[in-house]
Amino acid sequence: MDRIKVRLTNYTPKPLETVTWAALISYWGEWESEAFERTTMADVRRHLPKVLSYGHESILEHAVFTFAIEGCSRVCTHQLIRHRIASYTQQSHRYIKLNPQDVEETFLIPESIKEKPELYEKWKQLMEGAIRLYKEAYENGVHQEDARYILPQAVRTKIVVTMNLRELKHFFGLRTCERAQWEINYVAWKMLEEISKVEELRPIIKWAKLGPRCIQLGYCPERELMPEGCLKRTREKWMEIAEG
Repeated sequence: MDRIKVRLTNYTPKPLETVTWAALISYWGEWESEAFERTTMADVRRHLPKVLSYGHESILEHAVFTFAIEGCSRVCTHQLIRHRIASYTQQSHRYIKLNPQDVEETFLIPESIKEKPELYEKWKQLMEGAIRLYKEAYENGVHQEDARYILPQAVRTKIVVTMNLRELKHFFGLRTCERAQWEINYVAWKMLEEISKVEELRPIIKWAKLGPRCIQLGYCPERELMPEGCLKRTREKWMEIAEG
């Protein structure tokens, strides 16, 4: 996983003030557009936790976050783009030529395979063969858009992801769960960590309960499917991130 990079690259300026200002339109008779300029973090702390505790989450849609994700596989991004209330721009294998010299740079091989040396060697041989054939194809005049058909889903990629805060909460609820597939689970936790690194953003993790559904709901909806000890592990991991 050392080659997977996740970075929060941009977000709505003054996101918590924006969300709070939007919330106040519902019940503050003196609300006006100019009130945004006067909205402070003191106003945020006074109003936002209370509004969110009532379950009023549509206001979260007024803040958007953009992440850059590099080195994950197409297996991961195929899961990621199932979250449809988001914007995605992905590296195009129609135009980008891959490195045929380094299997580990070009493909993501699961640790469960690497732990079995004989199987790991067979995987590498198969992938080396695939990328050699890919290279041979485009060197013989086949466009990359057709040559790429030979590539396994393990091929690494890069993607830019933009989600509003409400969709991020939904995404984290599903993908930071311990039962999520390991790669997208790793990416989701890294995205949450990126938010926690920004001091002005960190409070929203607790106020909006950004994290797995057991944090959002107070119990595990997976019931008998919940891995043993998962609830304790997850809560400790989430608290460590939320506290910064």
